[in-house]
Amino acid sequence: MKPLQLLVVNRDSQRRDELIALLRGAEYQAIAAPSVGAAAEAIGAAEFDALLLDLRLPELDLSTLRRALAPEEAEPDSLEAAERRHLALVLRHTGGNKRKAAHLLGISRSTLLNKVRKYGLEVS
Repeated sequence: MKPLQLLVVNRDSQRRDELIALLRGAEYQAIAAPSVGAAAEAIGAAEFDALLLDLRLPELDLSTLRRALAPEEAEPDSLEAAERRHLALVLRHTGGNKRKAAHLLGISRSTLLNKVRKYGLEVS
């Protein structure tokens, strides 16, 4: 039986190398990608059975990834889903600093707080 082809996307090179070694030790064929861009190129060049993805990648755009993985099945996200995803990204980028996030987004802090509550994005 042919071993599974896995793509490992992780920005931490040590963790990525450990995962690759572990998977190869279990007789999987594992390929490493340090970024979303490298993963997109790898997906375009080969077929993979599974994707092991670091969801904390700052440049990660799940809708783009979804389209790359299943282009004929992808539906566009709603405006609410896109707004929620973008707010979460900005809050992660600012380490949860809502004043700084509001400034980056070009909205008032109270508007940001309302949206954070609306989407349940409380950041500790």
